[in-house]
Amino acid sequence: MTYADLTVAPPTTESARSAAAKRLRLHRERRRQGLRCLMIEVRETEIDALVRMGLLGAEMRNDAAAIVEALYALFGRTLG
Repeated sequence: MTYADLTVAPPTTESARSAAAKRLRLHRERRRQGLRCLMIEVRETEIDALVRMGLLGAEMRNDAAAIVEALYALFGRTLG
């Protein structure tokens, strides 16, 4: 057996292309809806404020998804 006999499938398989196509389709849909995806840094004091406001449970302060939901609630409350 030689090195040439050991071929590896290229990384651009059908499933990889499908996943990329799905991400692009979702990105375009969000843009049509006027949404933007942003990464932000949140201070501990801001998380404390979300807890004080009752938008985030104290036990959820380390749960990123719960913090995102609390921020959505804050945006809805303050920005309409």
